[in-house]
Amino acid sequence: MIFFDSVLKKKCEFIPHEAKKANIYLCGPTVYDDAHLGHARSSVCFDFLRRVLIANDYEVVFARNYTDIDDKILKKMQESGKSLEEITNFYIKRYEEDMQALNILEPDFKPKATTYIEQMITYIEKLLELNLAYKLEDGIYFDTSKDDKYFYISKRNLEDNQSRLEESVAKKNDSDFVLWKFDEKFYPASFGKGRPGWHTECVVMIESIFKDKLDIHAGGIDLLFPHHENEACQCRCKNNHELANFWLHNGFVQINSEKMSKSLGNSFFLKDSLKLFSGEVLRFYLLSVHYRAHFNYALEDLQAAKKRLDKFYRLKKRLNINAFIDEKTTIESEVAKNILEVLNDDLNASKALALLDEFINESNIYLDQNPKDKTYKIQLEKTLKELSFIFGIGFIDTIKYFQFGISEEKCQEIEEKITLRNKAKQEKNYALADQIRDDLAKENILLMDTPNGVVWEKNG
Repeated sequence: MIFFDSVLKKKCEFIPHEAKKANIYLCGPTVYDDAHLGHARSSVCFDFLRRVLIANDYEVVFARNYTDIDDKILKKMQESGKSLEEITNFYIKRYEEDMQALNILEPDFKPKATTYIEQMITYIEKLLELNLAYKLEDGIYFDTSKDDKYFYISKRNLEDNQSRLEESVAKKNDSDFVLWKFDEKFYPASFGKGRPGWHTECVVMIESIFKDKLDIHAGGIDLLFPHHENEACQCRCKNNHELANFWLHNGFVQINSEKMSKSLGNSFFLKDSLKLFSGEVLRFYLLSVHYRAHFNYALEDLQAAKKRLDKFYRLKKRLNINAFIDEKTTIESEVAKNILEVLNDDLNASKALALLDEFINESNIYLDQNPKDKTYKIQLEKTLKELSFIFGIGFIDTIKYFQFGISEEKCQEIEEKITLRNKAKQEKNYALADQIRDDLAKENILLMDTPNGVVWEKNG
């Protein structure tokens, strides 16, 4: 397998600490608000990575953290009058519901910063002992002059990044960053009561979970500097080794060709997209652009992605398959193996999806010519199941997939009209039966008579 390493700026063979084992840490959300499309893109991209590794018979240990103490959360506490736990637990629950909608595999570890405070204090004490950190009036700071490889991760320089660095007039160096913020309302420590800085949280959780065997550190490209730079700096100076073997980053999400940002007022919440389309459609759309490229979100492109995914579900429907279970399956078909080979080159999703489209078209052509070939249908179902796991699609009941967006009340109304239509047909009142069908068609509800009865779906 080959991945593009963000530090070396080139594709490299993936060589983990242990053969056929992969440890992955993904920087997760700061839980003070609902998940946005940037969160969705990062989660989908690296869930895809995880699935491809598993399909290649890797044993994967995957961690995704929650930053549950932060200035933004404290501001939310002041505005709402709610406790830190009330706010963070609420948004963690909402985030996990969104991730479930996107078919994101459950992480093996979901560390919260507040559950690693003791380890963070010990970590900072060690940095102070090694003279890698120092104390100021407002907190404990890391001395970046002690790291002769600072900016090695991001390949930037101090002059280019002044606006992104911690501001403190008393700092020894402009690039020094806070490890611990003094605050009497929070946690007691030998160096002063307070709370951790953002850059300390992840490196401590990584060390606690993976020790010195992190294979892939992943996250959005916006985290490369200063967050990942400062994580790597602490580990390098304290432990004399790099934090991770590989650094993988996904590109920005743009809304109508403009970078998504809350400050610009175009930070599109994931929940808003999920009202319009199923999570699988959004997942399929997010996979359509290479993970390293910037992603331009547009509703018309999301609609096009749905039509593309519809073809997968129509093939399932043709085989009378309801829903697959999202679990690892042995990759045996030539189609899945060929797609996996393409994905092993830095997750080349566009080429892999083109092969998927080609396979679906060829399968339908064969079924048109050989509708009774049961052996082919059995193998086709097995292949579809393998592809479902790799791409993370195909797990919705096929009938329900085509009924997405219809309320329970409307579903009941449609079923009642179908019952009336069936009765009209029994009474040979075909004019009324046709009228009911045509009236539903005007509402974009299509009826289909099958050997198993009438099924319906939303058109578009």
